Amino acid sequence: MQTVSIKKDNLTQIETLGDLFVWRVHHTPYVEAYREFDQDLNEWVSYTWLQMADRVGRWRRALEMLNLPQGARVGILLPNSTNAVCIDQSSLALGMVPVPMHAIDNPESIAYILQDCDASVLVLSTRAQWDAIANVGHSMPELKLVVIAMEKEGEFVQNPLISPISLESSPVSIVTLDNWLHQEGASNELQQRKGLESPALSELSGDALAAIVYTSGTTGKPKGVMLTHVNVLSNVKAILALVSVDENDVFLSFLPLSHTFERTIGYYLAIAAGSCVAYVRSVAQIAEDLKLVKPTILVSVPRIYERFYAKLQEMLGRSGCLTRLIFAATQKVGWHQFCDKQKYSALSPSSQLLPSVNDQESSNHQKTSCIVDVLLKPFFQLLHPLIARKVLAHFGGNLRFAVCGGAPIPASVAQCFLSFGLPLIQGYGMTETSPVVCANNIDDNWPDTVGRTIQGVQVRIGENRELQVYGNGIMKGYWKRPQDTAAVMMEDGWLKTGDQAVIQDGRVRIIGRIKEIMVTSTGEKIAPVDVEQAIMADTLFEQAFVVGENRPFIAAFVVLNQNLWEKLAQNLKIDAGDHANLHKELVRDVILKRVQQVTKNLPSYAMPRAVWVTLDAWSIQNGLITPTLKLKRHALHAFFQHAIDEMYLSRSH
Repeated sequence: MQTVSIKKDNLTQIETLGDLFVWRVHHTPYVEAYREFDQDLNEWVSYTWLQMADRVGRWRRALEMLNLPQGARVGILLPNSTNAVCIDQSSLALGMVPVPMHAIDNPESIAYILQDCDASVLVLSTRAQWDAIANVGHSMPELKLVVIAMEKEGEFVQNPLISPISLESSPVSIVTLDNWLHQEGASNELQQRKGLESPALSELSGDALAAIVYTSGTTGKPKGVMLTHVNVLSNVKAILALVSVDENDVFLSFLPLSHTFERTIGYYLAIAAGSCVAYVRSVAQIAEDLKLVKPTILVSVPRIYERFYAKLQEMLGRSGCLTRLIFAATQKVGWHQFCDKQKYSALSPSSQLLPSVNDQESSNHQKTSCIVDVLLKPFFQLLHPLIARKVLAHFGGNLRFAVCGGAPIPASVAQCFLSFGLPLIQGYGMTETSPVVCANNIDDNWPDTVGRTIQGVQVRIGENRELQVYGNGIMKGYWKRPQDTAAVMMEDGWLKTGDQAVIQDGRVRIIGRIKEIMVTSTGEKIAPVDVEQAIMADTLFEQAFVVGENRPFIAAFVVLNQNLWEKLAQNLKIDAGDHANLHKELVRDVILKRVQQVTKNLPSYAMPRAVWVTLDAWSIQNGLITPTLKLKRHALHAFFQHAIDEMYLSRSH
């Protein structure tokens, strides 16, 4: 029986993710590996790497008793937790293929994925989840077992240990996690002692599948991205060469583990580095858990930083004029300090971080700025650390760096946090690249780019400015979708990303999405994401969606922040509780002016000329955004079709 060498330099030779976990356990068995909140005990509980190996061993033995072949798919529909780690690692140890799914996704989407990947096992939280999935009615002939992880036996079934049901003539057994793990033979004492050994691993190739990760499906049915062990490990090793991460670091995990970004950076990278991962209690408690856990590394999509920024702006809005002036001045000092350190021009023509102004405004601004700089700059330099400390305290106060990916972050948000010393590092990647292609780092951080390529990755610019990628992280293909695979994989092995980019001095700047370019009836080409991001810079707007394909102008649909809407309604002397007031001409005019103010730096043809207002957020549940918070444009178009037609018809008269 083969075990993995514990020499640290052997990390470079490890070829499977199961070997990586075993290697980590042998190397630092008594170091804290995971931390989560136990609802039953009402306290935080920690697990060492050795304790996690013991748990994984029990899960593996229960899974092994099903006698499934290597390559069998195991569906995982769990929130971020040690249970999610256990089923993932036990599947990998037996050469099976985890299929992580978004725990908050809708039943229709989950049922489709289970059917498409031919899952043999599904592990989820509650019986109610399974009932909703089963009621969709999709045939799942390969599904043999459903494990309920967060309910006890008596909570959903009266007598039997395992309750069989029938799904389209295929029997599916349902069992609670506790009963599944304590089956006769699954918890044998002798077998428990073998928890660190993985005999199946020696038979696995690094080219074997390590996961099928389904894309969000913004424009259709989700596609299963086939990622190999080599794909993911090449990414992990390249990131470790880019940033320093070790056993002293603590990650706070809240992005879903079904997201490749979190899966690679917040999960497998932490195993490779020996860092502790703490799981948030809930999304609603992220702000509180940041202060409790005090992480040193944060991995997030822009939305989390945007929410912190919105709260900061709301707080400043309640403050006096002097406080706002002091905050702005100290932020400016911090921005110049950041730029000096990075040898980065604060007024770089390529930078979108500082708002542009017309010549007259620029002249007046520069004169005022010079006077302030000369007279008060020393004062604000002294004040900067005090204000920065208060800003960074909202993130726990211990962050060494914060990673942002998944989507572009608004320039105003990036500038604010960088100005106050939050080492915010942006990168770029996609599920199909495991995921990281390029990234900034602490010492080479140009925030209007997504940085340089990581080790082992090459990029080039193809037709229509498309960014193309080559390297060990490129997916094996889309599961059972050879035509879709051929559409993005070129004959020479390069992947077509669908994103437009430019490469300057080795740094990559993303400039748009090929498929998301709108062409107005006047022939103007506009990237809707750019307009939506600009709108979201105003904290009044929670969500934004713009239309204009084959139309004479751009129009915006916006979801308002409830608290800020109430304040605006009070100023306008109208009833905020009466939703009919949202569609009054007075309100639309005011909202449109706000939209046009924050989009004034875009080309004139990209500035919205009409607006439609709502307080009803677009959610995963109503099918208007994906589990990774991306807009489902086709669904939004269909949902607002009547309003869109009415808007353009009224403006044509």
